[in-house]
Amino acid sequence: MTSVEHFWQQGDLITRSVAALLLLMSVSAWVLIFWKGWLLRRARLDIARAVPAFWSAPTLDGGREQLAAFDREAVLRPLLDAAIATPPAGTLEGLGRLESQLTRRLRDALHAVLAQLQFGQVLLASIGSTAPFIGLFGTVWGIYHALLSISAGGSITIEKVSGPVGEALVMTAAGLAVAIPAVLAYNVFGKRAGACEAELEGFAHDLREMMIDHSRDAAVAAQA
Repeated sequence: MTSVEHFWQQGDLITRSVAALLLLMSVSAWVLIFWKGWLLRRARLDIARAVPAFWSAPTLDGGREQLAAFDREAVLRPLLDAAIATPPAGTLEGLGRLESQLTRRLRDALHAVLAQLQFGQVLLASIGSTAPFIGLFGTVWGIYHALLSISAGGSITIEKVSGPVGEALVMTAAGLAVAIPAVLAYNVFGKRAGACEAELEGFAHDLREMMIDHSRDAAVAAQA
């Protein structure tokens, strides 16, 4: 019987609950790590391919088709939809200048896309910051529970203490094993999401300038 199995069998409800919570946090963190790694990788590749393809298209409709072909994670199409959208008549949005309308719509679309890319970051940060303390609590409680059992059995020797205490320290190691991957993933994904955010902000800015220029050209042509 391994020390972990012995610790589990000797532990009480609180000890087992802490161990189960750490296991749940570990599984959640690793599932999120694999999913976000896959998502951000696809998003970065989509942006790198779709943006040049959009600007190389001869027309706006052609650019939209290019985005539909390359933008698998739908991080660019919402920005284009926001740029070409027409506000409903008789609304406060429709009363504003074109520049203000574009800024508002593109900002809202950008926030929605960034929320999609940043989903799960709070969970990773929470796991990384709380797992060591949960493991430490499990260790303290395990040592306390072990010492009570030893004292109830009679004389206390170093041999009787070292075994249970060593088994209780496994909880601290488990907490660190859960927290370290979560913290590393949080930092890596934060950097990748930030790189995507910079590209998306640039694309949104260029769309805004393009739509403003297009509106001015149309107004000049109508006056001619």
